[in-house]
Amino acid sequence: MHTTGNHVLRRQLKDELKALLPDIFFLSLLHRKEIGRFPNLLRPRTYNEHILKRNLRPDPRYARLSDKLAVRDYVSSVLGEAFLVPLIAAPVEFTPAVFDGLPDSFVMKANHGSSFVKVVHDKSEVSFDALQHLASRWLSTNFYRNARERHYKDIEPRLFFETLLLDSRGNIPADYKVHCFRCNPERPLMYIQHISDRFGPDTRGNIYDVNWNHLDLAIGEYVRSAVPAPPPANLTALLETAAMLSEGFDYVRVDLYVPDDEIYFGELTFTPGAGVAPMFPDQMDFEWGEFFASPVRHSTTPE
Repeated sequence: MHTTGNHVLRRQLKDELKALLPDIFFLSLLHRKEIGRFPNLLRPRTYNEHILKRNLRPDPRYARLSDKLAVRDYVSSVLGEAFLVPLIAAPVEFTPAVFDGLPDSFVMKANHGSSFVKVVHDKSEVSFDALQHLASRWLSTNFYRNARERHYKDIEPRLFFETLLLDSRGNIPADYKVHCFRCNPERPLMYIQHISDRFGPDTRGNIYDVNWNHLDLAIGEYVRSAVPAPPPANLTALLETAAMLSEGFDYVRVDLYVPDDEIYFGELTFTPGAGVAPMFPDQMDFEWGEFFASPVRHSTTPE
């Protein structure tokens, strides 16, 4: 018991000391821990180094477009409301009356960071108290503190509820995270990160080019599949949707859902992995880093 208490105390002290570190030192140490080398933030060469630099000097637009509620206006203006997951409620306060008014299935989210997602298939199996406790924990989290992504400082935490998207088989659709590099004056260079079974026991992450070639590349903790998934029937439309939403940015990751060949917007992410997501093989970190500065001659049009 005494040993456990000492461990908790050491952990708290460590967290307090980390919180005192200036952002640039915190990020450099975190990058060294996760990637295996200290970053060059004066002359970034790798993908992760460019993302780290964005953490420290975000574009003023990032906060509004990273806010999962505020971004809906942008998506509606670019694509139309049909691409938005239907919003059930965005209450100022989560009360029993709000809970009672929710449908039998829904998704609870917070707007100011990543992984604030609770999927509810059957409301009778959850309680207001349990959801309120989770919501309170989310809303009290200073997401900027996690990895010093400064644009998250300017997002006021809000809770909201969306329709639960399911495909015709009753499954949650996969994520299509389209990395869009605007290093080509005509169309962005795009790579598709396909995340399957995100809320299940066998989550997989695979990277494809625009022609759905399965690439020998992995990002972060996602494990690749031995056998590639089939491409979505509307791959061309999916890429066009991502291209439209990426207009005006040198790089952004556009997350989309494609249940039964429909396309729904997920989110815009300007600092994926906070700049500390290892890439395998490591050489890809350097290759993707070149896309931030140099024009490319890759074909980005599906064959």
